[in-house]
Amino acid sequence: MTQEELLEQIYKKDGRAFTLLYDMYSKSLYGIIFNILKDKEESEDVLQEVFVKIWKNIDSYNTTKGRFFTWILNIARNSSIDKLRSKSHNNSLKNLSADNFVHILDHNSSVINKIDAIGIREFIQKLKPKCIRLIDLLFFKGYTQQEASEELEIPIGTVKTQNRSCIKELRTILQVQ
Repeated sequence: MTQEELLEQIYKKDGRAFTLLYDMYSKSLYGIIFNILKDKEESEDVLQEVFVKIWKNIDSYNTTKGRFFTWILNIARNSSIDKLRSKSHNNSLKNLSADNFVHILDHNSSVINKIDAIGIREFIQKLKPKCIRLIDLLFFKGYTQQEASEELEIPIGTVKTQNRSCIKELRTILQVQ
C-alpha cells in the first residue's frame, strides 16, 4: 500500500489503515519524543496522544504544505514540548531518584541509535557545524527558538534565518539521495 493509499484510507477512518500507520511511524516518533522528554513512560503516553491527534486532525493535513512525515513529526515534537513545559512534568522531575538518572542515561544512547537507524543523523552530519548544532537544539532537544538563541548567544532573528537556511540545505541533501 502506498502512502497516498494509506492516507486515503485514514481519511475514511479505516482502523486497519490506522494500525498500519502506527506500525510504520511509531518507532521513529517515539525516538523523537523520548529524545525530548528523556522519560520512557511519559514518552509512551505522548506517543499515544500524538496518534490520537493524528487520527482526529487528519483532515487538517495538507499535501501542498509539506510531507506527511514532517506533519506528524511536528505533532510529536510540539506535543513533547508541551508535555515538557507542563506542571505535571516539572513536578515529576522534582521527585526523581538517582536510579532514574542512570536509567535515562542508559536508555538515551539506545534512542540515539534508533535515530541513527532511521538515517536522520547521517544526513544532518553532512550540514555545516552551525546547522548541526542548531538542528540538534531545535529538533532533537526540543528547544524553542528563543531558548536556542540564548544557548547559542545569537539574536532570535539569526536563529530563525539560520533554521530556515539549514532546513533548506537539509532538503537539498535529501533530494539528492
